[in-house]
Amino acid sequence: MIAVTSLLPSPLVTSERVLSAALRNRLGDWRTCTWAGHRDKEEVLLSLLGSSLYRCSYGTASYLCAAYRTGRGPRAAEWDSVAGALATLRVKMSVAAYGLICCRKISTSVTPSRHERNWKDIRNIARITGSLFLGGCLFITYEIQSLRRAITLDTQAAQQEKLQSYIYLQNVSLDQNNFQEQCYKVNMEDHELPIWLLLKDTQSADKTVRLEAVQKMAGIHYLRDYQYRTVAQANDRRTTIGLARSKDVDLRFFLPPPALPKENDNYSIEEEIRQLLSSLPQSELDQCIKYFTSLALRETSQSLAVQRRGLWSFGGNGLPYAESLSSIPSEKQEVFSLQALLKHSKISTHVDKIVTNRGLQLLQKIYLLRKDSQKIQRSIIRIIGNLALYEHLHSNIVDSGWVSILAEALKSPYVIQSSHAARALVNLDRETVTEKYPDGVYILHPQHRTSQVIDADVLFIHGLLGAAFKTWRQQDRDQPLDDSAAQEDDYTECWPKDWLAADCPTLRIISVEYDTHLSDWKAKCPADNHRKSMAYRSTELLNKLKTAGVGERPIIWVSHSMGGLLVKKMLVNASRDQDMQDLVKNTRGIAFYSVPHRGSRLAEYSVNARLLLFPSIEVKELSKDSPALKELNEEFLEFAKKKDLKIVSFAEMLPTRIGSMMRLHVVPAESADLGVGDIIPVEVNHLNICKPKSKDSFIYQRTLQFILDALHGDIGKQ
Repeated sequence: MIAVTSLLPSPLVTSERVLSAALRNRLGDWRTCTWAGHRDKEEVLLSLLGSSLYRCSYGTASYLCAAYRTGRGPRAAEWDSVAGALATLRVKMSVAAYGLICCRKISTSVTPSRHERNWKDIRNIARITGSLFLGGCLFITYEIQSLRRAITLDTQAAQQEKLQSYIYLQNVSLDQNNFQEQCYKVNMEDHELPIWLLLKDTQSADKTVRLEAVQKMAGIHYLRDYQYRTVAQANDRRTTIGLARSKDVDLRFFLPPPALPKENDNYSIEEEIRQLLSSLPQSELDQCIKYFTSLALRETSQSLAVQRRGLWSFGGNGLPYAESLSSIPSEKQEVFSLQALLKHSKISTHVDKIVTNRGLQLLQKIYLLRKDSQKIQRSIIRIIGNLALYEHLHSNIVDSGWVSILAEALKSPYVIQSSHAARALVNLDRETVTEKYPDGVYILHPQHRTSQVIDADVLFIHGLLGAAFKTWRQQDRDQPLDDSAAQEDDYTECWPKDWLAADCPTLRIISVEYDTHLSDWKAKCPADNHRKSMAYRSTELLNKLKTAGVGERPIIWVSHSMGGLLVKKMLVNASRDQDMQDLVKNTRGIAFYSVPHRGSRLAEYSVNARLLLFPSIEVKELSKDSPALKELNEEFLEFAKKKDLKIVSFAEMLPTRIGSMMRLHVVPAESADLGVGDIIPVEVNHLNICKPKSKDSFIYQRTLQFILDALHGDIGKQ
């Protein structure tokens, strides 16, 4: 008997063949009628039909039934052999189909077991996730292949760029004849050869060659980042400092500061400052240094106590801060500490201790953390400038990464910031500068290296409550200018630095700063009263100016208010000192802006209200009844007549507002008249008499003309 599946159409044969094969594998060959106890082939055919129905192969079952009824099939002859068997199966087939359908309904109505549900869920999840995973892999593979075809990376070029970021020292001869030949043996681009030749010249034994090489190197702006980095690694300290003082230098010539140690939560900056101050010598100090040091230690100790113990204890030293603990920010503590460090940095026996105890790194950490506080940053640079006065510390300052910070600060648009950085860099530069600038003496021009010969010095001395920079700013504008006027007359924060330097580039312009107070209420150091006297200040400033090289060239003095009295006192004292004769000899002229030669009304008001204001020593010395002021005026008049000095005096004609309820002439015209030289009244008040409105204003033009006339025989002489 032939197989039933051979009688089926081809679309249905495949699925039934699978079923037949499974039946044969389990129960043996169906032709032998040994299928689980069934003895006739009719039951086999019935089982086949039932299996088709159970597997939802309704098409196959229908085909078999139709073929049996009509007797027409693809192979009619073969149906004859089973037609009889099929006839007897009609009733059985109906019963079996009905039974199978009922069984299927019953089986689907029964809740499947937990084990079957779990496996069914696992199969469904595996089917879905498998499809997604396979599709995702195919998509990613396709995209990667597309990217590989679209992008081609030159790994050799990238590796070459990486290797060129490092310096490989070779034992080559530095002989000028074969240096260029050796350079070609190294993997070097053509445009890199000139920079390496300049780098060699910066280390030449000839000073002129070194200076020219540094100047040319500073003008290079076409290198790549890795090339700047390579040159920065190859530069010596002398070249690095020279580049920092060069105008418009690319900051990529400087290596960034070395990485600082990571901050420890249990070791705050306040505690580091406290340890640094505690490590400095405390013996043989004057009262002011002891005062600032104890103040800083007290502030940091109270801050640390608050940080460690919280607010639960209000006893002891913490009581004054119980109501305003938020007013003890780290910035305030750092200001006190920096004031103490500033005092210590002026003592030669303490500077080594500051450097040894990692003071340079601590100051750098505070500087980088306090980018939002120019006051703190200026104080730090001021300390670095004091340390730079000692040449044996230059290597420590350079190696700690301060040159790159100073070079960036020198480019600051703020004149105070840039001038502090200029002072520190000048003190570091021993290649082109012989003089040094002590604390309080700032160079306004030239702040960069220059080949211009300096013919003379112009010194600016501020007055009471003044400063080295803000006193000499342009007059504040009452109303904003229009665009055209703003372009013609840009505002300047320091007209000597911007205007005078442009009109007289061969002048060295220096501004001097010292602390003054109207009242002892605001005295920074209670034990500093003896230092506020005119006699002490004049001696101190004379020594500082001599260190800065003042006296070696012709000198013009420009002073405002009490600063003019200091100039007079310095010249009188210098005339009696043999070591200061060069300074006296080279003084050519003096410009006085509202200088109270015969006293000030502000001093009279302060003295009359002394029970309330506690006027300072500076104010007391400005009163009309001061014997020291009268004696100074007489001595200077005698000195000026002997020296035949050129003198010009500007007198204020407008009252100055003092507070919200008072207006007065701080220096009357009769007090501003020295008795020698020209006296020029100006319709301005005491504060604005040294602040020109513009470069074309009468005050500036008259001052410029006075300087040029007084230096008529000196400018261009060298």
